[in-house]
Amino acid sequence: MKMITDTNFVKIFLFSIAICSSLTSFSQENETEDKKISFSGSIDAYYQTNLSASDKILQSPGTSFANETGFALGMANAMVTYKTEKTGAVADLVFGPRGDEASGGYQINQLYAYWNVTDDIKLTAGRFNTFLGYEVISPTANFNYSTSYLFSYGPFSHVGLKADFYLTEKLSLMLAFMNVTDVNNNITGAYSFGAQLGYSGQYLNFYYDNKASLGVEIDYTGGITVTEDFYLGINAAYQDNDGIGFYGAALYPQLATTENLTMGLRGEYFVENGAYGAIGTDVADSSVFALTLTASYTMENLTIKPEIRLDSASDDAFLDRDSTSSKSLSSLLIAAVYAF
Repeated sequence: MKMITDTNFVKIFLFSIAICSSLTSFSQENETEDKKISFSGSIDAYYQTNLSASDKILQSPGTSFANETGFALGMANAMVTYKTEKTGAVADLVFGPRGDEASGGYQINQLYAYWNVTDDIKLTAGRFNTFLGYEVISPTANFNYSTSYLFSYGPFSHVGLKADFYLTEKLSLMLAFMNVTDVNNNITGAYSFGAQLGYSGQYLNFYYDNKASLGVEIDYTGGITVTEDFYLGINAAYQDNDGIGFYGAALYPQLATTENLTMGLRGEYFVENGAYGAIGTDVADSSVFALTLTASYTMENLTIKPEIRLDSASDDAFLDRDSTSSKSLSSLLIAAVYAF
């Protein structure tokens, strides 16, 4: 993985901010252009401590992001969008540990152009975030700060061409032809195929690459608005590559208690089968059940997220305070996310 120093990180990010700010100013000064260029982004950081183990032992829940203890950085995200009546482009840059993990060290989260062929057909070419799964890379779009096993083990991004068809007001279809997942350069000659069928906020997703990377993955993502203040998100997935893969399901109940405060719980059951077991153990067909309770308090553009998480595995995947093997790990995290 490509690494960057803290000094280079600051220089690169400030340079990106300067460019994007100048573009935004240019857009605002040219009202006849209808503000074609827009700029947005976020920064996030967190503090995490293990409740059932010493922080001197380097371990964390076995999912992507929020993998460090003590005070830690998430990522800085800078996105520039340019659009006209029919076409547009997006440059989405990420810097920091979360961005490195998501982009494979490229610092490019997304980079694509699109063409609205008609009101009902849209073509997109370049690097775009995956259509699989309930959670996404940006912490501004997730309710929980730490991520699920389903998200971490599934793809992050794709490079290729996709076509979105808006068949009716509620029904949509997406077809994609891409490199295998999470690679920018095709050095193997292998390609992948993706599809998504959506109806009223419920999505059935499909990925296939002839065993070159993931093999086959089928994923359902959706949710139900139970009341004005209560929402239930749902995610379920199955992936197999010649007998090695995973499956699982997660529920995301969320209750808005006040205008600024929402409480949410993620309950997830995850199984990895084949050559090795879940969360890094060497036992095949092992499983983990994870509960994550998150409070989300928003003040203007700043969101504070205190979070308690309990991971319970079927095998000895963790260490306790005495460095003794344990099947569970509990942790406390407080994250700050600022979107602009």
